Amino acid sequence: MDAVSQLVLEHLTEVEEAAEEVLSSKQQVVELDSRRNRNREALSALRTEDTEKVKICFGNMFLKLPKLKTREMIQKDQEQLDKEINELRKGLKAKVNRLNELQGTCPPSGPVTLLQNTLSHLMLRGYFFSGPIKSRFFPGQQPG
Repeated sequence: MDAVSQLVLEHLTEVEEAAEEVLSSKQQVVELDSRRNRNREALSALRTEDTEKVKICFGNMFLKLPKLKTREMIQKDQEQLDKEINELRKGLKAKVNRLNELQGTCPPSGPVTLLQNTLSHLMLRGYFFSGPIKSRFFPGQQPG
């Protein structure tokens, strides 16, 4: 494989890895948010419960615990989930910005556009040519 093809392949791999990180973080946020919603439902059900002790499920077993203790446990879990979701969302912004930077200023609309963005990204960094280039994809633009 020649040097140009190797550079293109490395850049596309880097873009793919960045996209995978973004998707993974988004999936984690969805899963944690789902768990947070279940906790919210449980807290609502506890408010309507009239008994002193309630049955709760941990894994594959049921326990009978005081209502107050159960509410405290769920609220602590809610706080922890909120903190984790906020941290993931903050990290997600940085990951999306990195992905956008790797892809170029405009998001790709298909494999040809992604290849064009990759090539122009590498050309702008001076990997291909030492002199000014006139790109047919970006007319009038000179490498920086």
